[in-house]
Amino acid sequence: MSLFKAASTVSLLTLASRVTGLVRELLMASTFGASALTDAFNVAFRIPNLFRRLFGEGAFSQAFVPALAHSRERDGEQATHQLVNHVATVLAWTLLATCAAGVIAAPVLVWAMASGMRQQGEGFEAAVVMTRWMFPYIGFMSMVALSAGILNTWKRFAVPAATPVLLNLAMIAAAVWGAPWLASKGIQPIYAMAGGVMLGGLLQLGVQVPALRRLGLLPRIGLAWSSLHTAWKDPGTRHIARLMGPALLGVSVASVSAVINTQIASHMAPGSVTWLGYAERLMEFPTALLGVALGVVLMPQLAAAKAAGDAARYSGMIDWGLRLVVLLAVPTSAALLVFAQPLVATLYHYGAFTDGDVGQVAIAMAGYGVGLVGIVAIKILAPGYYASQDIRTPVRIAIAVLVITQLLNIALVPLLRHAGLALAISLGAVINATWLLVGLLRNGSYKPEPGWARFGLQVLAATALLAVFLMWAAASFPWLALRAEGFKRAGLMALLLAGSGAIYFTALWAAGLKLRQLVRR
Repeated sequence: MSLFKAASTVSLLTLASRVTGLVRELLMASTFGASALTDAFNVAFRIPNLFRRLFGEGAFSQAFVPALAHSRERDGEQATHQLVNHVATVLAWTLLATCAAGVIAAPVLVWAMASGMRQQGEGFEAAVVMTRWMFPYIGFMSMVALSAGILNTWKRFAVPAATPVLLNLAMIAAAVWGAPWLASKGIQPIYAMAGGVMLGGLLQLGVQVPALRRLGLLPRIGLAWSSLHTAWKDPGTRHIARLMGPALLGVSVASVSAVINTQIASHMAPGSVTWLGYAERLMEFPTALLGVALGVVLMPQLAAAKAAGDAARYSGMIDWGLRLVVLLAVPTSAALLVFAQPLVATLYHYGAFTDGDVGQVAIAMAGYGVGLVGIVAIKILAPGYYASQDIRTPVRIAIAVLVITQLLNIALVPLLRHAGLALAISLGAVINATWLLVGLLRNGSYKPEPGWARFGLQVLAATALLAVFLMWAAASFPWLALRAEGFKRAGLMALLLAGSGAIYFTALWAAGLKLRQLVRR
């Protein structure tokens, strides 16, 4: 399977995930609005997500996938399967202890994440209850990350990319049927969403089993203490654990940044955590479609190229990934800056979601849009280091960027409130991506191929034309007034987005860009 075909497969399945995710967010916005209780759910959901990044697709994947690809390239299938069994055993025991501790320590975790919620007694208690219910979610999702790492290394990208749809479907069911049922019983309906999260985690783990069994790679987890001891003695397991040390530090830096932002937002007006959360989730749409898809596909291929000593192939894949980032992220960033309010209104402006909420989410989304290219480029550049099993360099950069981001918060938050938090993250991402790129250039791992200057001018010219069209569209239609005509507004948005794509790619063609040649490199 070619890189472009593999990335397209992951992107299409990710699109399905993000579309169902938007439906989920729309239902939550129209059902619950933005309040202290939605803040409580967002805080509670963010806590297990932070830990999931430690044990799941964050630090664990950064260490596990390159080591797995290296083992498969050098040691063969049988030795690699044994490594999978041992790593799964150690991970399962670690997750069991972590989940038990998290359930017990839920009040402390909520306070550490959003101490401002103490002022909202009901919100704080609800956040504690939902944290306890949802904390085992990290166990499901961390084992999903293990399974995804195996499947991606064997170039089976479809199942891992499709599984997030199941979480969204479970949460949609919770909003549609669970919340009204709880309300009829006199129970706070927001608690239904916690049940939806747990059901989604269980479903995502369940669909991995048949895919792994077909490959003969279903991990055998040792349940006895002696099995854990044997697994830990495996040099491959210890090597991954050593790689996870700096990876954990790197993910912890990102987690600390998220905790600081949530903590700051919790002291602002009620709804600030939710506004920021909606903008962040909408930003995940282009980030996942492009950055995550490319990162998932490139990581095992880059690791295999490094293990085989193929420097030209390694550099060529990074160059190809960065060109796709520029091609698609630059116009998307421009669209988020000039067209944020129509997008937010079309997606969220229903039910309990007010005109004011639209404006607050839109300004935060524009803040994220400033750094979209950097946010996406990190997904390509960081795997360039992980593939070489160099996790320390990205971690050092991340620590420095964390400090820079907090200095930006000091300057921006008093002026822009919650949107200042989004803008600081964006600017920090641009600095992070630039730093990673310079490092790859300096150590000679990445050597840009010819034609970048001409390519950049073509993209900028086409993006300028696109931005003019979107500014006209934002000013020419009453996006907020169309609240009662949701289908009409959605249809208008679809037409304008289709027109935007046609304008952009036609402009690129007129400028002489050979798109087919680019994507097939």
